[in-house]
Formats: sequence, structure tokens, C-alpha cells
Amino acid sequence: MSDFILVNVSTQGVCELQLNRPSKHNAFNEQMIAELLTALNSIEQNKDIRLVILSAVGKHFSAGADLTHMQTMGNASEADNLTDALQLATLMHTLFALNKPTLAIVQGVAYGGALGLIAACDIAIAAEEARFCLSEVKLGLSPSVISPYVINAIGERQFRRYALTAEIIEAQTAKSINLIHEVQPTDALQLRKEALSALLLDNDPIALSATKALLTSTRGHPIGPELNKVTAKSIASLRLGAPAQARLKAFLDKKP
Repeated sequence: MSDFILVNVSTQGVCELQLNRPSKHNAFNEQMIAELLTALNSIEQNKDIRLVILSAVGKHFSAGADLTHMQTMGNASEADNLTDALQLATLMHTLFALNKPTLAIVQGVAYGGALGLIAACDIAIAAEEARFCLSEVKLGLSPSVISPYVINAIGERQFRRYALTAEIIEAQTAKSINLIHEVQPTDALQLRKEALSALLLDNDPIALSATKALLTSTRGHPIGPELNKVTAKSIASLRLGAPAQARLKAFLDKKP
């Protein structure tokens, strides 16, 4: 693992992935994307990791895609460009579908593809000075790869506006359109990260994973008998599990 991504795993099972390219405002290139993918694939298989925090070193969360890399790809073939874009798409989906809860901590600017990373996380909080922007059209590009995740977070109507205007989105506005969940003073961001981590770690990891899987399996399906079967199967399987039985017994016995 290179210095582009810092990986720190606590004894409590919290894995913090930090974008570590502050000299380039944490813009991600082919190498950073590959390293993030490697880390996430390893985390997916690691039962000791219970929570993933995505953050960044330095003043800014991320300026999005590395423009030098994007310019270089202009001299590559269409097939190479497709492969490169698919790598980013794979990263977004891997983060979105990860079997652990994910928490994004945002400071400074988050532009372009960085909004995809934020929207792909389960929870996102930002410092009050944070600024966001779907900036692609200013560069003759489109936020295509990240669009499913950003639209899922903010809705198509809001996406239409901000993807077409490429205007700066202030933190409170980002909260109002559901891009992020909370806005915190900069000096309170660390404490809030710790508080949210504690809340997530207090819950059963199998139940958390099952709940994320449930969201995937029910998305887009109409309410009706077929969906009933999916949701009933989910809760029935959990009821039979030892973790649920142990937690239910402790609750009924008024024990921790």
C-alpha cells in the first residue's frame, strides 16, 4: 500500500481509510483508485473490521479526479478510456455495496468524483466550511460514473440543477439536499466522528450487514407479495441467529 492511501485499524475494529495526496488536494488518479479498491476488497473479507471511515489528510477532502490523468487519457484509445472509467465505477460500487457500515468525514472542498465517494457511503458528515461541486461540465465532461450514487442520495431533480450549473454547494445546502447528514463546526468534527462510531459499534455486525443487504435486495421492487417474501426471509434468518437470540435475551433480562 503506497502513501496515497493510509489505512489504520483500531482494536475496536474501526478501519479508517485516508486519502493522502494533500499536495494535489487529494485528487484521485489511477493508482489511488486501485489502492482504494484493494483496501475495500480486503476489508470486505475481514470479519474483524466492523466499521469503515473514509476521510482525508490535509485541508481538503478531495478535488475529484486528477486532471493531469484525465488529460493524459485524452491521448489513449477509447478502449483504454473505457477500462479506466470502469475502474472508477467499480470503486464506487464496491464502496456502496460494502458489507460494513461506512462513514465519510468531509472537510474543505469535495468536487467532481469526490461527491460519488461521499454519496456511496452510508453516513456523511461535513465541517461547516466544506464546499461541494459537481464540476464536470465546466471541464467538458459529465458526472456519469458517479451519477447513480449522487442521484440515489439527492434525487434526480436536485442532481439536474447542480450537475448542469456546476455551482458551489455550501455545507448547509448539501445537508438540505441529503448529500450529507450533518454539518459540524470544524473543531467538533473529530468528536462527532467518535460519537457516531460508538453508536455503530454498539450494534450487532451481522444485523448491520444484513440491513445493508436488505436495502440492495429491496431497491426498485414494488410493494407486494414478492417483496414480502424477501423481507420476511431476512428477518426470519436473523431471528434464528445466535447474536440476535443473545441480544434479545440480554434486553429482556435487563442486562447490557
